Amino acid sequence: MFDHVSIGVRDLAKAKSFYDAALLPLGYRCLHESAGSLGYGREAVGLWISVSEHPVEPDMRSGLHLCFVAPTRDSVNAFYAKACSAGGADNGAPGLRADYGPNYYAAYVVDADGYRLEAYCGGE
Repeated sequence: MFDHVSIGVRDLAKAKSFYDAALLPLGYRCLHESAGSLGYGREAVGLWISVSEHPVEPDMRSGLHLCFVAPTRDSVNAFYAKACSAGGADNGAPGLRADYGPNYYAAYVVDADGYRLEAYCGGE
């Protein structure tokens, strides 16, 4: 459905440090880097991060979050640990979410700009 998603951040270096750590266990890496933007993906950029004077204001009630596909449950665990150690805030430890399905395994964090992020694996 989507070719890519773009978000704005206040501090690109801080965002790079966080996203490099958090997304690596999921198999995503920085494929593009310039003075004002970063692009993450596996083979093509799917997440663009750019410096913005007015990023979206954090609002936990908005329902907005980004969910990344994880290849394994272990990679969900690693995403959560790396994201939290790189400055992210806990928003839901790794585990099964039975309300979403019998094999819905996910973890949730919030980055420094208030974006809510999820890593999800649907396998066992």
